[in-house]
Amino acid sequence: MPEVRVIRDSDNTQLGVIPTSQALELAREEGLDLVEIAPQAKPPVCKIMDFGKFQYQKSRLERVNKFKQKKSEVKGIRLGVRTDTHDLEFKKAQAEKFLKKGAKVKVELTMRGREKAHQDLARENLKQFLHEIAIPYKIEQEIKRYPGGFNAIIAPDEE
Repeated sequence: MPEVRVIRDSDNTQLGVIPTSQALELAREEGLDLVEIAPQAKPPVCKIMDFGKFQYQKSRLERVNKFKQKKSEVKGIRLGVRTDTHDLEFKKAQAEKFLKKGAKVKVELTMRGREKAHQDLARENLKQFLHEIAIPYKIEQEIKRYPGGFNAIIAPDEE
């Protein structure tokens, strides 16, 4: 790259398109580095700056953004094929509480022994349980078979 467009970082002034060797010399005179910002541009854009300070600011920004990310928690609720209606009401109230707090809910319906022969009944029980939840939600993972039974993941509806 014989020529580059140079920008001075301290006051953001454009020095224009100059030969690379001259740009490197300008950077050395100021005791700074010549950093390529936009290599795809014609001619490439370079900035005269302190590269160590630039890396430090970038890492600080990444760390701040990492803390600002919303971490979604997945709460679990386990049901059985023979779970009684009162217990189902209690579990439904728990699921609604979790959804109100903004957490995802993994609803598992476990099957044991001969219950595994009635998979259609188990799937219907899980559908019925999800249908009874009063708080608006979206299904993040449809009802899926796993070795111990069925599960589904629901998340609060962001409307």
